[in-house]
Amino acid sequence: MCLAIPVRVVALLGDQWAETEVGGIRSRVSTALIDPVAPGDYLIVHAGYAIARLDVEEAEKSLALFEEIAQYLERPADALRSRLS
Repeated sequence: MCLAIPVRVVALLGDQWAETEVGGIRSRVSTALIDPVAPGDYLIVHAGYAIARLDVEEAEKSLALFEEIAQYLERPADALRSRLS
Protein backbone atom coordinates (compact mmCIF):
# COMPACT_ATOMS: atom_id res chain seq x y z
CA MET A 1 0.00 0.00 0.00
CA CYS A 2 1.27 3.48 -0.83
CA LEU A 3 0.45 6.64 1.05
CA ALA A 4 0.64 9.85 -0.95
CA ILE A 5 1.37 13.04 0.95
CA PRO A 6 1.22 16.39 -0.83
CA VAL A 7 4.56 18.20 -1.10
CA ARG A 8 5.00 21.90 -1.91
CA VAL A 9 7.40 23.09 -4.60
CA VAL A 10 9.84 25.56 -3.05
CA ALA A 11 12.25 25.99 -5.96
CA LEU A 12 12.76 24.97 -9.56
CA LEU A 13 16.17 23.38 -10.12
CA GLY A 14 16.05 23.32 -13.90
CA ASP A 15 16.11 20.38 -16.31
CA GLN A 16 12.77 19.03 -14.98
CA TRP A 17 13.74 18.96 -11.29
CA ALA A 18 12.20 20.76 -8.34
CA GLU A 19 12.98 21.09 -4.66
CA THR A 20 9.95 20.21 -2.54
CA GLU A 21 9.10 20.48 1.15
CA VAL A 22 6.69 18.85 3.56
CA GLY A 23 6.93 18.97 7.33
CA GLY A 24 10.27 20.75 7.17
CA ILE A 25 11.85 18.01 5.05
CA ARG A 26 13.12 19.01 1.63
CA SER A 27 13.78 16.68 -1.28
CA ARG A 28 14.58 16.77 -4.96
CA VAL A 29 11.79 15.54 -7.25
CA SER A 30 11.64 14.89 -10.98
CA THR A 31 8.87 16.81 -12.75
CA ALA A 32 9.39 15.05 -16.10
CA LEU A 33 6.03 13.25 -15.96
CA ILE A 34 3.75 16.28 -15.47
CA ASP A 35 3.20 19.71 -16.99
CA PRO A 36 5.54 22.48 -15.89
CA VAL A 37 5.32 23.37 -12.21
CA ALA A 38 5.91 26.59 -10.30
CA PRO A 39 6.99 27.40 -6.76
CA GLY A 40 3.98 27.11 -4.48
CA ASP A 41 2.40 24.23 -6.44
CA TYR A 42 1.50 21.09 -4.51
CA LEU A 43 2.44 17.72 -5.99
CA ILE A 44 1.86 14.04 -5.32
CA VAL A 45 5.20 12.22 -5.58
CA HIS A 46 5.92 8.51 -6.01
CA ALA A 47 9.45 7.06 -6.08
CA GLY A 48 10.96 10.50 -6.65
CA TYR A 49 8.68 11.47 -9.55
CA ALA A 50 5.86 14.01 -9.41
CA ILE A 51 2.80 12.18 -10.75
CA ALA A 52 0.02 14.71 -10.13
CA ARG A 53 -0.65 18.30 -9.13
CA LEU A 54 -3.17 19.20 -6.41
CA ASP A 55 -4.94 22.47 -5.93
CA VAL A 56 -3.90 24.37 -2.81
CA GLU A 57 -7.21 23.81 -0.97
CA GLU A 58 -7.14 20.03 -1.48
CA ALA A 59 -3.46 19.78 -0.49
CA GLU A 60 -3.95 21.84 2.67
CA LYS A 61 -7.00 19.76 3.62
CA SER A 62 -4.98 16.54 3.21
CA LEU A 63 -2.04 17.91 5.22
CA ALA A 64 -4.40 18.99 8.02
CA LEU A 65 -5.85 15.47 8.17
CA PHE A 66 -2.35 13.94 8.37
CA GLU A 67 -1.52 16.35 11.20
CA GLU A 68 -4.70 15.36 13.04
CA ILE A 69 -3.79 11.67 12.69
CA ALA A 70 -0.26 12.33 13.97
CA GLN A 71 -1.59 14.18 17.02
CA TYR A 72 -4.09 11.40 17.71
CA LEU A 73 -1.35 8.75 17.56
CA GLU A 74 0.75 10.68 20.08
CA ARG A 75 -1.93 10.18 22.77
CA PRO A 76 -1.33 7.64 25.54
CA ALA A 77 -2.41 4.07 24.72
CA ASP A 78 -5.25 4.24 27.26
CA ALA A 79 -6.84 7.15 25.40
CA LEU A 80 -6.71 5.17 22.15
CA ARG A 81 -8.26 2.06 23.71
CA SER A 82 -11.22 3.98 25.09
CA ARG A 83 -11.99 5.42 21.63
CA LEU A 84 -11.78 2.02 19.96
CA SER A 85 -14.10 0.25 22.45
